[in-house]
Amino acid sequence: MNLFDVYPLYPITPVSALDCIITDDKGIEYLDLYSGHGVISIGHTQPYYVAKVKDQLDKLSFYSNAIQNPLQIELADKLGKLSGYNDYSLFLCSSGAEANENALKMASFHTNKARVISFHNAFHGRTSAAVATTDNPKIIAPINAQQVVTFLPLNDLNLVEAELKKGDVACVIIEPIQGVGGLDQGTTPFFQGLEKICKQYEVVLILDEVQSGFGRSGKFFAHQFHDIKPDIICMAKGMGNGFPIGGILIAPHFEASFGLLGTTFGGSHLACAASIAVLDVINEQQLMANTSKVEAYFMEAIKVIPEIIKVKGRGLMLGVEFDFDVNALRKKMIIEKHIFTGGSSNKNLLRILPPLTITTAAIDTFIVALQESLAELKNSN
Repeated sequence: MNLFDVYPLYPITPVSALDCIITDDKGIEYLDLYSGHGVISIGHTQPYYVAKVKDQLDKLSFYSNAIQNPLQIELADKLGKLSGYNDYSLFLCSSGAEANENALKMASFHTNKARVISFHNAFHGRTSAAVATTDNPKIIAPINAQQVVTFLPLNDLNLVEAELKKGDVACVIIEPIQGVGGLDQGTTPFFQGLEKICKQYEVVLILDEVQSGFGRSGKFFAHQFHDIKPDIICMAKGMGNGFPIGGILIAPHFEASFGLLGTTFGGSHLACAASIAVLDVINEQQLMANTSKVEAYFMEAIKVIPEIIKVKGRGLMLGVEFDFDVNALRKKMIIEKHIFTGGSSNKNLLRILPPLTITTAAIDTFIVALQESLAELKNSN
């Protein structure tokens, strides 16, 4: 049997990793500045995390949500305290797409409406409603296109309000910092205005923090830079440090009922143990403070590279933009300089999403490698 060929692959086979370093089957070490799409939040094979997951695996890895699971309560308690959302409720699932799917469903149940407002260059996942709210026609199948979605530009509050006035909108879904779309973000006046008009027209405001949440921005959630409180917050990637887990935080004015939402694997004992470990490490090692410190260092240090026309994003969710396609540059960085970075739908943007444990010394290594790679590419043309 062959694998279904949907992923272009680099010729690298990782076999082990520690913190921000990945080692392949030839013994070559790579600096990980991408974290597998921003998934590794507290570092690869973090000792406390590994011990916590192993200990839970020895006890009980899984049972369905038909029984009591005290780990879910512990996770909700710690998550509420660290995020500042103690008064919200937690629903656990297994991925970011599933989190967004459940958020959209909750909004539709709550309002009894179907239309969704999303934004240009948005990415919300690859499942039914989530992919319909993603601004990429290439990955939307006809069965997904049945969803009623209106895409609008960021930072134009008048256009959003014109749509909400029509009275058929269930929700607005937005990333505080766009990930796949290329690190664009709304302004504080836009987000605050969005919160206000959503309340005015009784439309559910969903913040997709799947990539930007769990400390990656320097705050627990990136929307907290704008001093707003959405109705539903979606989480996943950094939540389990590599173990599949997702979830939504739901405001108090939503009513729960048996069977309203459901999942087989969401909130399993192993998943909860993994996420509790992540929260403990973020808190005890002050990784949000480290994120802000390294961001400030990065923003200053990167100025030595004149080819960069813009640095986008926040915290350790960053992008460096050039006036050329970065595909060759990214390939050179990984194959020759042994540094993982990411791409986006903006072909001129190099995405930087390291573990939150990254050091300023690692940033220096990246900048030197980037300078060398740019010079080598220039000389080869």
